[in-house]
Amino acid sequence: MGITTWLEQYGYGLIFMALFLEMLALPLPGEMMMSYTGLFVYEGKLNLVLSMISASAGVTAGVTLSYWIGYKLGQPFLRKYGHRVHLGEEQLARMNVWFGKYGDKLLFFAYFIPGVRHITGYFCGATRMPFRKYAIYAYSGAIFWVCLFISLGRVLGPKWEIYHQSVNRYMIIFAIASALLTVMIYVLKKYRQRLLSGSIVLLTKGIHHFHSLGKVRFLVLSAFAALVLFVSLMLGLIQDFFAHEFNQFDEVTTYIVRSLFGPDWHNLMNHLTQLGSIYLYGPLIATAAIWIVVGAREKLLELSFLFWVVIGGEWLDDGLRLLFHRPGPVAAGFQLFNTFPSEETLTSITVCGFSAFLILRHYKNGLVRVLVVAAVIFICLLIGVSRIYLQVQFPSDVVAGYVFGGVWISLNVLLLEILRMLSANKRFAA
Repeated sequence: MGITTWLEQYGYGLIFMALFLEMLALPLPGEMMMSYTGLFVYEGKLNLVLSMISASAGVTAGVTLSYWIGYKLGQPFLRKYGHRVHLGEEQLARMNVWFGKYGDKLLFFAYFIPGVRHITGYFCGATRMPFRKYAIYAYSGAIFWVCLFISLGRVLGPKWEIYHQSVNRYMIIFAIASALLTVMIYVLKKYRQRLLSGSIVLLTKGIHHFHSLGKVRFLVLSAFAALVLFVSLMLGLIQDFFAHEFNQFDEVTTYIVRSLFGPDWHNLMNHLTQLGSIYLYGPLIATAAIWIVVGAREKLLELSFLFWVVIGGEWLDDGLRLLFHRPGPVAAGFQLFNTFPSEETLTSITVCGFSAFLILRHYKNGLVRVLVVAAVIFICLLIGVSRIYLQVQFPSDVVAGYVFGGVWISLNVLLLEILRMLSANKRFAA
């Protein structure tokens, strides 16, 4: 009897029980179950809300029970038998300290990694992680995981079986990247002063008597970390481009976007394309320039970088698209060319991102900073989604625009802050 037959007969009860048992480390296909659940929702055989509630209840019940099993039995068992798998008391103590510092946050992403999600409850219980802390991250991650896969099954509908393997692969990559980012943020936070000192010595090379604001030093390190991240992503994209590995990603992403936003969105998407034009960039650049003139100390330096980022970004985009010379989608019967990377997304992230950086650098209100950053991200995403929806660019073109734009903006932020530090050092020496 196949999974679809079982699901038709037992419905929400099967969803709950299957995910409950999987969280106890039984070899059950939880992701497949949720994706088929989404398919049944698409076909009208199951209710979306009830399906998500049943699945969430099963997962949270399973991870709760596995935690308490680990809490009651795990640590004595590991002390007695752990040395056989190189997990003795010393290693257990180190892992306990490690999990106590930042492992709780990784619980949110552990569900996306097969094999890992099955043991996290037992391990967290065995290492005596406080249940309240465990529940916050484990439950929120469980609900997100469940809702995401059921929604994907519903959106992909009859094409789910075609795209299931690709979606799983991208989810695993997303989880690993998110976990690595969490670790990186923790390391930056924990060893901030040590990393700052080392990075500044490397970057300045000859400055022995250095004096600068902590804020500037932190911006240098943050920009350097962002540059390393975006360069790594860029190299991966270039490798995939020459290996012709974008086809499946483009097909899956385009299908999902077109499914999420139906024909009724067409007029709105046409209007959203105006966000990727001079109608947005012109006023934004002018606002940033006025703000610099009014409030910045290094007015000439910041104005020079603002216009260099904008003009240099256009040159960079033109050069990249000529270099890669990729045939784009066929729109309205016409073959588009040179769409990699996307001009609109590259320009949006450089102009919006750098203008926002120059404005917020001299603005102290934390809430306003968060809102502006969120607005920039939202606008850049809208521009990318509109290009995919209207099928004038491939999703890989859009992603490449974000990545190459991220390299350009992080590089210029790094250079700007280094020059600002050198200028401040000269003033201090004088």
